[in-house]
Amino acid sequence: MASSAGGGGQRVVIVGAGMAGVQTAVALREQGWTGEILLLGAEPHQPYDRPPLSKAVLLGKAEGSAFDVDFAALGIELRLGVPVTGLDTGGRTVDTGSGPIPYDVLVIATGAEPIALPGSEDVPGVHLLRTLDDAERLRPVLAGQGEVVVVGAGWIGAEFATAAREAGCAVTVVEAADRPLVGALPAEVAAHMTGWYADYGATLVTGARVTALDRNGLRLGDGTRLRAGAVVVGIGARPATGWLAGSGVELAEDRSVAADEGLRASAPDVYAVGDCASFPSARYGTRLLVHHWDNALQGPRTVAANVVGSRTAHFPGQVYDPVPYFWSEQFGRFVQYAGHHPGADELVWRGDPDGTAWSVCWLRDGGLVALLAVGRPRDLAQGRKLIERGARLDRTRATDPSVPLKSAVL
Repeated sequence: MASSAGGGGQRVVIVGAGMAGVQTAVALREQGWTGEILLLGAEPHQPYDRPPLSKAVLLGKAEGSAFDVDFAALGIELRLGVPVTGLDTGGRTVDTGSGPIPYDVLVIATGAEPIALPGSEDVPGVHLLRTLDDAERLRPVLAGQGEVVVVGAGWIGAEFATAAREAGCAVTVVEAADRPLVGALPAEVAAHMTGWYADYGATLVTGARVTALDRNGLRLGDGTRLRAGAVVVGIGARPATGWLAGSGVELAEDRSVAADEGLRASAPDVYAVGDCASFPSARYGTRLLVHHWDNALQGPRTVAANVVGSRTAHFPGQVYDPVPYFWSEQFGRFVQYAGHHPGADELVWRGDPDGTAWSVCWLRDGGLVALLAVGRPRDLAQGRKLIERGARLDRTRATDPSVPLKSAVL
C-alpha cells in the first residue's frame, strides 16, 4: 500500500472516543499526520472526560465534561452513536451497524466496560457508573437523599459513596472481601483505610456476598436484608474487546489487546491504547493493564509517534513504559499512587497511617518501585520521579516523614 511520511492519502480510524481515542487523534495531528482521521464513538454525546462523572456531574455541579477540542479545525471527522461490531484485518475494515468502514491504520481505544452483578441486569433501581448517561440517571437518586447501597469497596465504590454522602444520602457499602481495595492494595495498607467509611458517615459491610436483588434493595448471604432506593454496582471493569472476536487480534488472558512495547497489536497497522490494551513493561518485568486516566493520556503520544514514524524509513519505534499513576478523591482525602507494587520485597511507612497524611513506599532490592500517598502530594511528585530514575532509598531517612523523599536517595 502506498505511503508517505505524513500519511497523506491514508486514513487512520480510531475506535473509541474517550480520552485515549481523542488524545490519539490530537497527537496524530501534532506529530504531523496529514491523512484522514476518523474518530468513531459508540455514544451519541460529544466526547467527554470520565473522572468528573463520579463527583461533579453526579452532584449537579457540572452538566458534563466534554473535551475542549475543536475537531473540525484539526480536520478530525467525528462519527458518534456508531458502535463497532467487528474487525476484518485482512480486508482492513471495521464493521458497524451502518456498514463496513475501511482503514489504512486502525487504533483500538474502546476502553473498559463495567462488570455487572450477576442477576442484576434487568432489576429496576440497579445502576452502573461508567458513562455520562449512567451519571445522569444517578443524579436524581442523590438529589433525593435516600438510602443507597454500593456493591464493591474499590476505588469507584469509594468515590461514589463519598459523593452520595456529600449529597446527604444514607450509604451502605457491601464488599465480598474482608477489606476494601482488595485487588489494589495489600491488606496491611488497606486496613488503615477501612475506618474512612465510618468517619464519613457511611457503613461498610465486609465479607458479604449479594444473593438476591430487587427494586427495594438486596439480600446478603447471611440473610441480612438491606433496603435501598438505589443500588450502585462497582465491582470492577474489563477491557471492551468482545467485538474483536475472530479478528485475529491477539488478546491476553485478561481480555486486553496484547500490544507490544510500542502499543502495536498483532495485526498489521493495528494499535491499541488505554484501558483496553496491555503492554510489556521492562521496568517491572511483566505485562501491565492500567485502567487509569493518566495511561489514556500518555499512551496516545506513543501510538501517534509510531503511526507517523512507521511511514518513514529507518524509524526505530518509540517504546511505551511509563510509571503508572492515578489519584482518587474519597472521604475527604486525596489519594495518589505511582508505580506497580507487586514484586516489591519491602514496604516502608512514612507518617502515621491512622492519621490524615501518610505515605507508603514499596522497594525492590532497595529501589523505589511504587508509592501511595494520602494527603502528601509532595511525596507523590518526588516519588514518581525517583521511580522513573530507579533510585535507591536510605530506609531510615525514607521512614522520617519530615525528610523530603528526594533527600532520602542513596
